Amino acid sequence: MPIIINLDQVLADRNMKSKELAEIIGITEANLSILKSGKAKAVRFSTLEAICKALDCQPGAILAYAEEQ
Repeated sequence: MPIIINLDQVLADRNMKSKELAEIIGITEANLSILKSGKAKAVRFSTLEAICKALDCQPGAILAYAEEQ
């Protein structure tokens, strides 16, 4: 998939665990795991906004695009 999820790196940079982020933004750890793995088919803007607010970052820090080879 050409969309790359960098959420693990942003979490590590902020010394935050996935469990903590899931609690802050109000989603289950399972749903956060699906998002982190890149298996999610879509992301709600409200979820993306909550992640960015909790991690004090921009969407581009979490999501990247790379053409498939």
